[in-house]
Amino acid sequence: MKNASFLPISERRYRSGRKEVIFIQEKDNKKLRDDFCCYYALLGNAEEAAAKAGFPGESALREGIGCLRSAGCRRKIAELRELMTSGSEVITGLKRLAFGSCKDAAVLAFADELPPPEVIGRLDLFNVSEIKRVKGGGVEVKLFDRLKALEKLFELENTFSDRDKAAGLMNALLAGGEEAEETEDQ
Repeated sequence: MKNASFLPISERRYRSGRKEVIFIQEKDNKKLRDDFCCYYALLGNAEEAAAKAGFPGESALREGIGCLRSAGCRRKIAELRELMTSGSEVITGLKRLAFGSCKDAAVLAFADELPPPEVIGRLDLFNVSEIKRVKGGGVEVKLFDRLKALEKLFELENTFSDRDKAAGLMNALLAGGEEAEETEDQ
């Protein structure tokens, strides 16, 4: 049972027979690692990805690093990043700012009292640029500008498409030059 300690209590299942318990733990461990890979490919932060995947907050960083040490996890993360992004962390971050959810920031802003640190640790505050405590006892939350993030994404997309067009033109010119050389040789 030494490997079951990292599982949330709701995920621990005990059945009759040690073999079945180990099988369930391995399935739960695989699911947590798969979830970690998905979150890490998106977020790029081991601790945050591990916490979102379901690892306990107090051991999230350690478990996340453990997952990153696994060659299988690194391979899966590379595959997911290739599928999800154009290979750029900047673009991923801008997409997250432009299209990400602000639900957790709203929960924090409209809470009567400041939530405990465990709750705050589980909130997705990526879109938050600033948090201030107001004299009246409330909280002021400022978000990043979605329009600016969209503008930067648009600029980057145009840069990439211009680069692709230039590469296509160069390839066409080089291919045309090779055909011309072949006809001259004959």
